[in-house]
Amino acid sequence: MVKIVIDETEYETEELETNAKAQAASIQFLDSHMQQLRNEISVFETAKRAYQQALKTELDKVATTEKQD
Repeated sequence: MVKIVIDETEYETEELETNAKAQAASIQFLDSHMQQLRNEISVFETAKRAYQQALKTELDKVATTEKQD
């Protein structure tokens, strides 16, 4: 039995009318897709931090080279 919670009230999806079941299915689809997007954002943020660190390392090398000249 699949349940859905709306405004802190739990509903059994099997007990819903056809239109309500379709709305519940759409909500579940969106929730799943939103979680997938949050996971992708997390990956992008991790990659961004890695690129920022790599750029900082390169900039530090340039600054050190300029000081030696």
